[in-house]
Amino acid sequence: MTEEEKKRHVGGELVARVLKEHGVQHVFTLVGGHISPILVACEKIGIRVVDTRHEVTCVFAADAVARLSGVIGVACVTAGPGVTNTITAVKNAQMAQVPVLLLGGAAPTLLQGRGALQDIDQISLFKPICKYTASIRRVRDVVPTLRKTIAIAQSGVPGPCFLELPMDILYCFDLLHKQFCKGVPKGSLLDKLFSWYIECQIFSIFVDAWKHTDYTPLPVSIPTPTSRDVDSAVEYFHNAKKPVIVLGSQVTLPPTSVADVKKALESLGVPCFLGGMARGLLGRRSPIHIRQQRGIALKEADLVVLAGVPCDFRLGYGASLSRKSKIIAVNRDYDHLTKVA
Repeated sequence: MTEEEKKRHVGGELVARVLKEHGVQHVFTLVGGHISPILVACEKIGIRVVDTRHEVTCVFAADAVARLSGVIGVACVTAGPGVTNTITAVKNAQMAQVPVLLLGGAAPTLLQGRGALQDIDQISLFKPICKYTASIRRVRDVVPTLRKTIAIAQSGVPGPCFLELPMDILYCFDLLHKQFCKGVPKGSLLDKLFSWYIECQIFSIFVDAWKHTDYTPLPVSIPTPTSRDVDSAVEYFHNAKKPVIVLGSQVTLPPTSVADVKKALESLGVPCFLGGMARGLLGRRSPIHIRQQRGIALKEADLVVLAGVPCDFRLGYGASLSRKSKIIAVNRDYDHLTKVA
């Protein structure tokens, strides 16, 4: 480890580098000391840091960016109350199936559980509402864990993920060494052993921290139908006299662009009802966009395609559909696919 490397906030730099490689252009935050190295590093490499007035706004803003851009939304908040303030927005992202990455600061690993400032069990709070949660304990784990977390957030059914980054992972070696080793008594053998233990812990955090690594995105897993399912759907369309398509937010998700979805729908010429983020997909004057009498249309249709739409209260828990209709349900979420089936 060179003298120059000891002075670099390498953890924060690694986080920023990974975000940049994943196409992130904005990081939403409410500035706090636990996360400052991330924000400084992001600004240095051209990622815009947007400071908000409340942490929940950070996640709502990241949610909006993810929906509109197709790139994962990123929020970065300080430890303790900064993290807990985001829970409502994180739950909203889970319900809306939006890929959001929440980066949360945390007390230094050496001081956790000892009464450090804003030190709470953050992972347990987010496990029920996130696809994936993790706490990084070594600088060398920042890049692989962050790449994995982003891939999970965007794979399958998209959703929020929480990554905890303790202060000693983000700040420089010199600062940590000065903070934890200064003033440690070294008189007795026990004092020397304690000092040696502290130094070993600090060095272990930075082992291989500067090792060259891959920052690029991992492959994202997208569920696809079987050829048999596709053939069955084609047959249903071929035999239908009065088909109707109902589209929900999932049709706007990558990898298929909204423009390609629109082109495919227009080539079919089937009447469409739009909901959620699919609203506006067909433009203002599309002849296949039907805005009224959806209930009547669904009852009279002989084929109904539910594209990213669950049979929840918006469809009367299935009662809005005719028992005589053929139903094609397409959904990334198996629970939504079989809801009230």
